[in-house]
Amino acid sequence: MAELVYRPVVGFARTLFKAWDLKIDCQGSENIPRSGGAVLVSNHISYLDFVFNGLAALPQKRLVRFMAKESVFRHRVSGPLMRGMKHIPVDREQGEAAYEHALRSLRSGEIVGVFPEATISQSFTLKSFKSGAARMAQEAGVPLIPMAVWGTQRLWTKGHPRNFKRSHTPITIRVGEALEASKDKYAGAITRQLRERVQELLEAAQRAYPVRPKGPDDTWWMPAHLGGTAPTPEQVRQAEAH
Repeated sequence: MAELVYRPVVGFARTLFKAWDLKIDCQGSENIPRSGGAVLVSNHISYLDFVFNGLAALPQKRLVRFMAKESVFRHRVSGPLMRGMKHIPVDREQGEAAYEHALRSLRSGEIVGVFPEATISQSFTLKSFKSGAARMAQEAGVPLIPMAVWGTQRLWTKGHPRNFKRSHTPITIRVGEALEASKDKYAGAITRQLRERVQELLEAAQRAYPVRPKGPDDTWWMPAHLGGTAPTPEQVRQAEAH
């Protein structure tokens, strides 16, 4: 079936990125299979991460179907677009339907995008992973593709104003080698291995990132362990508990 919505949206996104003069450094796209199902797994630091995750698959001529919260599909603007691009709505009260939908997509040869942290990390460090991505890959018999994005939090993230100006912001994307989701392994063990891979890619993206904060007022987007003023994971947990 023709991609009547997805391809024009990709074209529009690319036009926007040029207008914002984003400096996108993407390496490892060749690790995304040119055909067949796969689960693409990424860290989550921005509302725009799925756009850049999808961008990494384009050199392989693949379109990614992302699992996203159901409320996005109810929005009058984003809803028709999300449905037209065949993304997968997730109702947290009834997660089984989304899981089955994702399995059908994987078995039909699609790439499904998953954020196993479930929510944006406000500390910009890697949170714990839920095991759904590993379980899906096992059940569908497809590989897991780990990846990491960095710099996207500077455009639009939780608790900070959007920055859609012509900001020349660098975006660094790293895609790792496929991880087989063997059916004779526990999903928890695969999930731990997957998280380690994503952590390595995140650190590689951070090392390759070409700019540092401009001054004391610009340290918010750097995690505390790298000298920034983003809250620590513990501080985020405490804030969420109150």
